[in-house]
Amino acid sequence: MPNDTTTRWTVSVSKDTDISVRSFLAQRGMKKGDLSKFIEDAVKWRVLDQTMAEARSKFSDSAPDALDSLIQEAVTATRAATTPNAG
Repeated sequence: MPNDTTTRWTVSVSKDTDISVRSFLAQRGMKKGDLSKFIEDAVKWRVLDQTMAEARSKFSDSAPDALDSLIQEAVTATRAATTPNAG
């Protein structure tokens, strides 16, 4: 039965990478089916890393105090938007 929340990928990696990843998983007691989960987690971390690098580059010329102020503003606004009103 197909799972509507997953997509099948066909990827190619070097033989060395294949052996390294499978050995890594085996050493941790993971089974063949865990390869997909491992790859999905690795991709998510890589996307996050790239997104953070892009964000950092856009603010690289900003003063630290200005960045702290922007972050504090964003945190305050987010908390205000997500905190239910008491009353």
